Amino acid sequence: MQNFNLHTHSIYSDGKSQPREIVEEAVRQGLTTLGFSEHSPLPFDNTFSVKSADMPNYVAEIAQLKEEFKDKIDIYCGLEADYLTGVSEPFTVTKEKYRLDYLIGGVHLVVEKVPEPVEGPTLSEKIWFIDGPKWEVYDEGLQKFFDGDIRRAVRRFFEQSNEMIENEQFDIIAHFDKIKMHNRDRYFHEDEPWYRKLALKTLDLIREKGLVMEINTRGIYKKRYNGFYPSPWLMEEACKMGVPAIISADAHHFSEITLEFDHAEEALKRAGYRSVVNFKDGHWVEVPLCEKSL
Repeated sequence: MQNFNLHTHSIYSDGKSQPREIVEEAVRQGLTTLGFSEHSPLPFDNTFSVKSADMPNYVAEIAQLKEEFKDKIDIYCGLEADYLTGVSEPFTVTKEKYRLDYLIGGVHLVVEKVPEPVEGPTLSEKIWFIDGPKWEVYDEGLQKFFDGDIRRAVRRFFEQSNEMIENEQFDIIAHFDKIKMHNRDRYFHEDEPWYRKLALKTLDLIREKGLVMEINTRGIYKKRYNGFYPSPWLMEEACKMGVPAIISADAHHFSEITLEFDHAEEALKRAGYRSVVNFKDGHWVEVPLCEKSL
């Protein structure tokens, strides 16, 4: 089973565990690499992202743990950078400011296209939150911002993702089809041609920009979705394109750091993958998948 995880949240953002607890559990499980990736600071009040004022402490604590545990595990400090059109700070600025090891790029908050940057108290009134535990929030946003037009809403999610891929510099693309999570096959099905066209366009951009595609297991173990992000059919297409993959737990508690990794490996192998990649001293290294069940 893959013995590394680069998508990890602690109490610095919306996680439930102290960084030290997570490291100790990673060592106990025999992981070789652990990466912390708090949600990046955002210019409005929220309950999930790390506060700008806390970033120096976050970076310093991970650096201290990296030194303390250097003989047992490789530890890296990154962020899951949220991209919002006209709102989020350029990823390169964030990375250089805090001297981060890597960035995961993701879209959790969808904004409608606006002619100028949106600021101040009106910002929260213009954001569709597609993530979180409550599908009701997804439904309310769909009605409020897109008049219930699921095709327009999904198209905007993928457009925003494409803007991020084309305009920002980062390493891993997070759960790039997560728009399906709260859909629950109510508004659309993944085999519909219009949806597949949008998803495949984003995947082709991922290939073009040389990004690593994560296979995110959180939907399964949190019982919010009955599969991986991305879906198996997209894994197959990604394999054909030569897009490198990594399995990510998107852990918010120390007990989650490798949940469903064995099933994710099987899904990748069925899709045609024979290896994943891991981060090592600023580079990506190929790691073969276990062949015993090929």
